[in-house]
Amino acid sequence: MGSVPVTVLVVDDDALVRDGLRRILESADDIRVPAVCGPGEALALARRHRPDVALVDLHMPGTDGIEVLRGLRASARPPRVAVLTGFGEDEHVRRALRAGAAGFLLKDSAVDELIPGVRLLAAGGSALSERVVRSLPDGAGKEAAPADPPGARLLTAREREVLELLPSGMSNEEIGRRLFLSRTTVRDHVSSLLAKLGAANRVQAAVIASGMRREGRTDSAAGRVPAARDAAAR
Repeated sequence: MGSVPVTVLVVDDDALVRDGLRRILESADDIRVPAVCGPGEALALARRHRPDVALVDLHMPGTDGIEVLRGLRASARPPRVAVLTGFGEDEHVRRALRAGAAGFLLKDSAVDELIPGVRLLAAGGSALSERVVRSLPDGAGKEAAPADPPGARLLTAREREVLELLPSGMSNEEIGRRLFLSRTTVRDHVSSLLAKLGAANRVQAAVIASGMRREGRTDSAAGRVPAARDAAAR
């Protein structure tokens, strides 16, 4: 008996985009799209179908995609919500970060980015398009998360290793396999590093990690955030 497929709700004001995304996603054997809709139907269809993941257009004419994001996240059985964005929408990306988006994908994402992104979201990870992260100008995340948080030097060595993997969008289980840690231990490290960085969620932490790497504030030998002089680090 096969595994239960990941279910996805696609919210976009453009019917052609919705249908295109549905065709791309359903080309994967393990993904089903029970509904696609415009923003006005999103909450009702989410209640009806209880999707694992929702992809929401960030900027829809006459509609605030951030409000759709907030509504979905506040529902009784909230899906993991990633926003679909494009270049030149930096202010919307900032607002989505503050609203707790679990990921950012470009609307023209290729199959090799969109489908793995949905799988990562369903597994509890974050879907972060590298092109979206790279396109953020310096300070794009300052209002949502500190760009150069002083708490970075309080991170233990293991927390730094976990932080460096967050931009990949890996789930706690996948990070655990990479670092030979249990999922519970990874979860504890993520909670601790979020508190030290002043980040509200792992997506904000991933943006911080990407910014540090891009600006050379990482250990060039290990590709990590500069080491703290912390006797507890291991």
